[in-house]
Amino acid sequence: MKIINLFLVLFFMQLAMTVTANPLLGTYKTPHQTAPFDKIKVADYEPAFESAMKTHRAEIQKIINNKAQPTFQNTIEALEYSGKTLGKVNSIFFNLLSAESNDEMMAISQRIQPKLTEHSNNINLNEKLFQQVKAVYEQKDQLGLNVEQMRLLQDTYDGFVNRGANLSPQDKEKYRELSSKLSQLTLMFGQNVLKATNAYEMLLTDEKQLDGLPQDQKDAAAQRAKSKGKTGWLIDLSAPSYVAFMKYAKDRDLRKTLYLAYNTRCTSGEFSNAGHVIEIANTRLAIANLLGYKSYADQVLKKRMAGNAANVYELLNELLAGFSPAALQEYREVQGFAIGRENKNIEVMPYDWSFYSEKLKDAGFDLNDEMVRPYFELENVKKGVFGLATQLYGITFKKNTKIPVYNEEVEAFEVYKENGEFLAVLYTDFHPRPGKRPGAWMTEYQGQEVSKGKNVRPHISIVMNFTRPAADKPALLTFDEVETFLHEFGHALHGMFANTVYPSLSGTSVYRDFVELPSQIMENFLLEKVYLDGFAKHYQTGEPIPAGLVKKMVDAANFNAGYLCLRQLSFGYLDMAYHTITKPLSAGLTTFEREAIKETAVLPPVENAVISTAFSHIFSGGYAAGYYSYKWAEVLDADAYALFKQNGVLSQEIARLFYENILSKGGTEDPMELYVRFRGQKPSTEALMKRSGIRK
Repeated sequence: MKIINLFLVLFFMQLAMTVTANPLLGTYKTPHQTAPFDKIKVADYEPAFESAMKTHRAEIQKIINNKAQPTFQNTIEALEYSGKTLGKVNSIFFNLLSAESNDEMMAISQRIQPKLTEHSNNINLNEKLFQQVKAVYEQKDQLGLNVEQMRLLQDTYDGFVNRGANLSPQDKEKYRELSSKLSQLTLMFGQNVLKATNAYEMLLTDEKQLDGLPQDQKDAAAQRAKSKGKTGWLIDLSAPSYVAFMKYAKDRDLRKTLYLAYNTRCTSGEFSNAGHVIEIANTRLAIANLLGYKSYADQVLKKRMAGNAANVYELLNELLAGFSPAALQEYREVQGFAIGRENKNIEVMPYDWSFYSEKLKDAGFDLNDEMVRPYFELENVKKGVFGLATQLYGITFKKNTKIPVYNEEVEAFEVYKENGEFLAVLYTDFHPRPGKRPGAWMTEYQGQEVSKGKNVRPHISIVMNFTRPAADKPALLTFDEVETFLHEFGHALHGMFANTVYPSLSGTSVYRDFVELPSQIMENFLLEKVYLDGFAKHYQTGEPIPAGLVKKMVDAANFNAGYLCLRQLSFGYLDMAYHTITKPLSAGLTTFEREAIKETAVLPPVENAVISTAFSHIFSGGYAAGYYSYKWAEVLDADAYALFKQNGVLSQEIARLFYENILSKGGTEDPMELYVRFRGQKPSTEALMKRSGIRK
């Protein structure tokens, strides 16, 4: 008997050592307990997920088994702080699935996603657990809760209800099936977009085919080819390559080829999303119907500033009416310019727009990207972006090479308050590479919270796809890339300044149509000379950006503002079209899309080109029935920045108000109340119209 017991002890000790040895589990022995990227192997993920889910199940069971009367502390707070290990594993894996992916990780995600969905459903659909939550909720007015506690209680109760807790047993099973199906579909959608984007290459072997491209872009294309063992110039669908070719290449046929490659991604073949688009929209509708809503938008918008679809359409329609005349006039101007330039009748198509627009801007304002690039060297821009936060909020950034990173190009910074107190860790990841999805985003590896009396500080990451350094030049960014940097850094500030008690209410955990305010307001500073003078230096001479060039940038700021607004509105209308359906869609995706965005159309359509099959924001990125929020937040940011302008754009006093009422509050209060507290008034579209030059 003793021998058997000893064997069992040794077995369980070995099992415990195996679990502990997994670098994703336990306490991380790294600076600030940051993710141990240098120790994680792909093989570690699935065992870590299984162990973390097991731990979470035990935590949930402990809440359910509690014999005491359900209280805010033993039920709501206990739920809020459960699942920490799973949260860590989840954030590391899925963040890297976007930023540092490979086929093996994609395969793991396909296996683990159904398990995670089942795990979540087992919690949300547990009748006994919901009854405990409901018991606390029904006595909320007698509990003496503060504002943040009341918000957490409301969100917890609503979260259960919105995930099927009130359904009959039969409908709960239906919800399980539908939610599992939806999670798989959205995962496959995103992976198909990444694979299709990475799969395309246009190899050019005749340098004449690159006529019009600046030398830096030619060098970058040559370097891309060389890195893949090929001779010539490689053009792909990464943002720096695609945008530059469409803007500068004289060869119209090649521009059309590249445009179609980009705008027919995932329409057919191995990575087709055509069926997924229909299935995702229909599955969301089915879930919404099951929960008692007429449409998916009705379900989602209950927890948004907009409140309902009617208010979303009111905003979209108001902006459409305001900006359409300008957009149509801009098209006529580009069309006339193209005819004059080519000395023949030419119809400007979507694959011509960037090319002729850039030439018209150059002619009208004597301004193009290549004039600005030398003053936006990446290292200087980093100093400028970080320095803006120092000027406004007093925070400083210190690079720490001892913090592990997931790719050698990634940098990690410790962020400190003005008084020297540690604020956050910030990761920066700037350039495109295989395994990184297109676009730019902010995310977190650890959120902020107060746990056991300690204010746990966040680990934030900003990920982008900027122009790489050339063989003989550093990375020189376009104006748009610097603007994107400021945008994502605004999200990062929202995350780093988080100062709430509960993790689910912290940082960017706010309504989707409020979350873009802290990011979009940062873009405004890029046209302020007082800001540019601090960092925009010529990378060779060190000379500051000339006042004349800044004036040209300011004068050209509203160039094609009408067209750009309608382009954003087209995405908003398309998103709402998919998510306000009340009957399932059938085939006919292209027809559905064209009908949805016809009022926003400025350019002639291109046969076979579609948006939907690669529209990751709404089909795999969390913006379903929420893409309008970019325009909603643009109204907010224009109105909010007007207060900075009135008091000095680098006003620390206004920055303090913005920090106290917006950046630090997370989702603890109603966003409109927070905004009015900061601004002193509700926002209107007037400031946006004036900033865009639509109204004087």
